[in-house]
This record gives sequence, structure tokens and C-alpha cells, in this order.
Amino acid sequence: MVFGQVVIGPPGSGKTTYCNGMSQFLSLLGRKVAVVNLDPANDALPYECAINIEDLIKLSDVMSEHSLGPNGGLVYCMDYLEKNIDWLEEKLKPFIEDHYLLFDFPGQVELFFLHSNARSVINKLIKKMDLRLTAVHLIDAHLCCDPGKYVSALLLSLSTMLHLELPHINVLSKIDLIENYGNLVSIHLLDWQHSTLTSTLMSKIFLICNIILSRIPAQPSTGN
Repeated sequence: MVFGQVVIGPPGSGKTTYCNGMSQFLSLLGRKVAVVNLDPANDALPYECAINIEDLIKLSDVMSEHSLGPNGGLVYCMDYLEKNIDWLEEKLKPFIEDHYLLFDFPGQVELFFLHSNARSVINKLIKKMDLRLTAVHLIDAHLCCDPGKYVSALLLSLSTMLHLELPHINVLSKIDLIENYGNLVSIHLLDWQHSTLTSTLMSKIFLICNIILSRIPAQPSTGN
């Protein structure tokens, strides 16, 4: 049984920096760690990755050959990885016995919200290799300086959690830079009125999700 983290979050939220810091921290604790870069647009890696998706497919090649933009190219790359999941499984085998895994995913929201490729990749690894993974969702801390951005971040995190169906941890990144953006809105959220508003909003969202899910007909298992 292997444990690891699926590191996700919007572009620029600090996923790669987090993976670098976490790998160093685990190494200092004596844990063996393997960082897996699954972001083909990340060409400036501060860490030594055990597996790099660029060995399978390059975003620049996809964009030039298929006349795609960066976002479309990333969707194509993730779809290509899903279809060639055997490549990733083979690369992971040397680390299965005694390594802690960190998966550095791209930050494009559509990969986790509008498309199922990333989720399919994760689910296939979990089922075929018996992985125990937790989603670590990074959110830039400066979003807490504005109530509207803060609620948007909560909604994004909730939608991602529902889509991936993994144990989920939200992490505020770049907290040391928060003073550059003004006062934290979380201070005001301690006031009962704002706290009640946020709690009520999240309760309504969960209620709507439950209603939607209850209306989806169950599909009989075909055994395939």
C-alpha cells in the first residue's frame, strides 16, 4: 500500500514550490519520496522529479502539430496520458514499495472541472496500483483579502473535491506575502454575521448537489 498527494490548484498558486518544499521536508524526516511531474507546461522544475510527463509528451510539440493553444494543449496532453496510462504505471513500479508519492498536476481548472481525463488518470492508478491518495488543493492566500474572491475560491475547491472524489485538504499558499495585499478578510469572517453567511452559503450548495445527485438514475452493472 502506497500513500501520496495529488497536488492541485489554480495556476500560480505554488504547486511546484509546495512539491519541492514537501519533498525536502520528507527527506529530512528520513522518508523516501518521489515527485511526479504531470504538468507538461512546467519547464522550470526546482526539484529532481522521479517521473516527468515530458518524457512521454511535450506541450510545445502538441501546440505546433495540432495548432492548439496552451489550455487546449494541456487537455490533449492529459488525454494522451490517460490513453497511455501503462507508461506511467511502468515508471511508478520502482517507487511502489517504499516511496511517498507527490503528483504535481497542471493548474488549469478545466482539467478538473470540465474534463474527466485527470480524474480518470488518478482513478486508474488507485485501482491498478492500490494507491492511497489525498488531494491537496492550494489556494493563493491573497484571495482571502476580498470576500468575493474568497467565496469563489471556496466554490472552486468544493467543485474540485466533488469531481475528484478524493480525501481533500485545502491549503492557503504564500501566506508570508499576505501583508502585500492588505488586511485578511478572515479577520472579518470571525464576526458571526459573516461566518453565518458563509456557513449558510455552503449548506445551500451541498443541498443543491444532493438534489442533483439524487436525480441521477443508477446504472446497472454490466460486469464489463
